[in-house]
Amino acid sequence: MGIEIEPATRARFDDVATMLGPKNPAANVCWCLSHRLDSTTNRELVGPARREYVRELTGRPVAPGVLAYDGGEVVGWAAVAPRAELPFERSRKIPHVDDLPVWSVWCIRVRPGHRGRGIAHALLRGAVDYAASQGAPAVEGYPADNGGRRVDPTMAYVGTRSLFEKAGFTKAADTDAVAGGFPRVLMRRVLP
Repeated sequence: MGIEIEPATRARFDDVATMLGPKNPAANVCWCLSHRLDSTTNRELVGPARREYVRELTGRPVAPGVLAYDGGEVVGWAAVAPRAELPFERSRKIPHVDDLPVWSVWCIRVRPGHRGRGIAHALLRGAVDYAASQGAPAVEGYPADNGGRRVDPTMAYVGTRSLFEKAGFTKAADTDAVAGGFPRVLMRRVLP
């Protein structure tokens, strides 16, 4: 049985919580919101309010990302959304290549115990397919250009250049951003 990719809808919120939520509900963990919200809102949204914000996102017409399943068990998450809705739109470190209304993939997460099985590749392909199904003309990512060297697991969520290249992305620009000590590059895939 292969990896199945599904949009992170309200019906799948428990699986989103499995992938993004803390063991302690009062903890102020990311919930994949640190690159979705402006910094002020991100700081103000604490504890259980973060969970509720993500629950609201899953109820919108466009899902906030995609989930990977292996035999019915949730094993991965990828965040994808129109760049115009994200802080990347105003970033001083991540440039705009042109005026195309691109979508961004900025977080790819695979559950411990399931890594090394191609799930990140499936998630990235699934995020691109979902963006295409919503009319995106192109998808961008901002991975670490690590040259094959190991990326610290706490910063690996941005992906690597080679992961994006294997999914048909090409380098569109350098950035001033860094992840895990490696420069980040703007990778883009134009959709048919």
